[in-house]
Amino acid sequence: MKATEITDGVKVSVTTTFQEDYSNPMQSHYVFTYKIRIDNFSEYTVQLLRRHWFIVDTNCTVREVEGQGVVGLQPVLEPGESHEYVSGCNLKTEIGKMSGTYTMERIIDGKLFDVVIPEFVLMTPYKLN
Repeated sequence: MKATEITDGVKVSVTTTFQEDYSNPMQSHYVFTYKIRIDNFSEYTVQLLRRHWFIVDTNCTVREVEGQGVVGLQPVLEPGESHEYVSGCNLKTEIGKMSGTYTMERIIDGKLFDVVIPEFVLMTPYKLN
């Protein structure tokens, strides 16, 4: 599954994968990875400073995660550049979803702005049948 959103010239694309080898359905433990690609289509150099996630499962459990950067980095993207990373999430149910924002800084003038991370679904493949 893929989700994409563009905010102020910054495009965020997400693809997800269920990690069957690291999951244990008998113990309600489901592990997913997500790959994020951030493309800077704006005319400005930008830096990703912070992330803010909302993680929801089908038990209506909501987790909120905030922090600096992504996987320990605060990447700077010149116009036309991109950054990719992979991270993961565990759920207690077979289906969930994530969404959020990245706080970015426009380097030329220090302006902060939020870039939407599109909502994406985390789902075990056997739920598709």
